[in-house]
Amino acid sequence: MKLFVPIERDAEETRVAASPDSVKKLKALGFDIVVEAGAGTSSRIPDEAFVAAGARIGTAADAKDADVVLKVRRPLPAEISGYKKGAAIIGIMDPYGQDEALQQLAAAGLTAYAMELMPRITRAQVMDVLSSQANLAGYQAVIDAAAVYDRAFPMMMTAAGTVPAARVFVMGAGVAGLQAIATARRLGAIVTATDVRPAAKEQVESLGAKFIAVEDEEFKAAETAGGYAKQMSAQYQQKQAELTASHIAKQDIVITTALIPGRPAPRLITRQMVESMRPGSVIIDLAVERGGNVEGAIPGEIAAVGPAKVVGYLNVSGRIAASASLLYAKNLAAFLETMVDKESGLLKIDLTEELQQATALTHDGKVVHPAFAPAVDAGLNPAVKGEVA
Repeated sequence: MKLFVPIERDAEETRVAASPDSVKKLKALGFDIVVEAGAGTSSRIPDEAFVAAGARIGTAADAKDADVVLKVRRPLPAEISGYKKGAAIIGIMDPYGQDEALQQLAAAGLTAYAMELMPRITRAQVMDVLSSQANLAGYQAVIDAAAVYDRAFPMMMTAAGTVPAARVFVMGAGVAGLQAIATARRLGAIVTATDVRPAAKEQVESLGAKFIAVEDEEFKAAETAGGYAKQMSAQYQQKQAELTASHIAKQDIVITTALIPGRPAPRLITRQMVESMRPGSVIIDLAVERGGNVEGAIPGEIAAVGPAKVVGYLNVSGRIAASASLLYAKNLAAFLETMVDKESGLLKIDLTEELQQATALTHDGKVVHPAFAPAVDAGLNPAVKGEVA
């Protein structure tokens, strides 16, 4: 079985879908691994490290006969045309609203798996790319905030006077938000946080931050079975906005992390709220790639909005690529291991298997995932199984 790891063609992507450790693991499973020359350079992984782990260094042309291609982002059309029919493509596919891209994958005869659709169950925790990458994004958000903010984070008592601690407000206490809280606390900031999920209150307070939210009946039911935040009503959003508006005006740094899968990012902070902040304040919008939580945020830029700076960096986990790639590669290797048949040692495509069923987008010329398939093709064929030599 030939496995290929390419250079990511997206200009914003610095991560790579393999590491020396994941290469060793996949090699032991029977894969012949080829890594495109320079694929790990931005993640501080030289070609020599991949070779020492058991991989060969190749070119983009090696994709044409690969049985498995490991990616960070969904392949571009030019990449798809270079893959062989029947190959398994595994990566972060960003499928929402990408009907044309999914049809291209299907038309090429590829079996595409979206790692971000991995179910949140115990045995899949090691494969949870959303958690591994969001964790690093939350950390990096605080580091970016500290770099843009021109004052100290902790309170400092000196002979010349006292430097007050920075006030940090984290909006959204999922994986990224909780890591942002923990990191800001480590740096000595006074941290508050908010989230629409009731379970988040205890988590926030356990990290030493104060919880801020409108705790009404809607708030008590605002969480899906999968642990994600529900879309809140306009009435609740208005009440929450009124509460947070006065709070934001007193903050030095705000970090927004609110995202709901398959939906545009909810607008949490209006321009009026930004303009009410102190001079030199900083807002980090981690949802800018989905439309942004902050009015005035510009993807890829630091925007001056009134007295504040609104930071809209793209691919924030990729800004710490050397760490992000190691975790992501482990996520991929753990998933791929479940796809190798223990008896035959071959790659087994079985869309009735729980993890494959949850993540498979395309197979055998069709978009097969119920959430993205055309109505006529919706549902999975229980007989869809196969092996790759």
